Amino acid sequence: MITNPFTNLPSIRPGHQAKGLIAILGREAVLFLAALGDCARLLGAVIRSLIYNRARPEVYTTQLYHIGYLSLPIVLVTGVSMGLVMAVQAYATLIRFNAEVMSGPMVMFSLVSQIGPSMTALLVAGRAGSNIAAELGTMKVTEQIDALRVMGTDPVSYLVAPRVMALFVLMPVLGALAGCVGTFAGGIFLTKLWEVDSGAYWFQTQRYVATWDIMTGIAKCPILGLFMGIIACRQGLMTKGGATGVGESCTRAVVQGCMMVLVMNFILTLLSNKIYHLFW
Repeated sequence: MITNPFTNLPSIRPGHQAKGLIAILGREAVLFLAALGDCARLLGAVIRSLIYNRARPEVYTTQLYHIGYLSLPIVLVTGVSMGLVMAVQAYATLIRFNAEVMSGPMVMFSLVSQIGPSMTALLVAGRAGSNIAAELGTMKVTEQIDALRVMGTDPVSYLVAPRVMALFVLMPVLGALAGCVGTFAGGIFLTKLWEVDSGAYWFQTQRYVATWDIMTGIAKCPILGLFMGIIACRQGLMTKGGATGVGESCTRAVVQGCMMVLVMNFILTLLSNKIYHLFW
């Protein structure tokens, strides 16, 4: 006779399930608050190091090259790709109403205010965020950071502050470039290949996309870059457990950085809309 192996399993009561769920939610909430506190302390240490103990200019130049210049190809390719996708989708929607010249405002507004900053930040979080976490994590598990402290060098001013400032400074440049190349790629595609009237296309774009839309999109980028750098550096400095720990730190840095970009983009969009309606 074949017996059912699941008949002797202990039954799980609904009350126990509810207590377990509450415990999990409470633990995650405590961990989230602790992470916010760590990020705030690290940001304060970065600001203090920039004022009182700034690293050599060569250190900042190196991070500008690694984070900005090496991220430029993937940002430009993504900007062109998103511009073409938005152009095709806008044209397919507006052609039904004989308003295909309005594809220009739709493409440019989407790119400069939302897609450009958010997609650029996600790409940089995946490329530069993982790189920062891996570098600092490797230095942590091989005790190089402790060696810096023994030699009298502040790890925050030498390792963390240059990376955070590079992301803070370069994110507006990368976001603006992504929006520009995407806008022109979509415009050239529609006007040259699909024969949308070029004059009307760019006239409507200039008419309906305001300077405020462009500036709010660019203003999001340094904020996203600042938080992205703090999250990646925190994960790198918290690394433990050898090579496995370095890999886990890279994964957490990318996941948390991407989640931060999505949440902060939503919050900053709400704030910009509130400010616009309040004053204009």
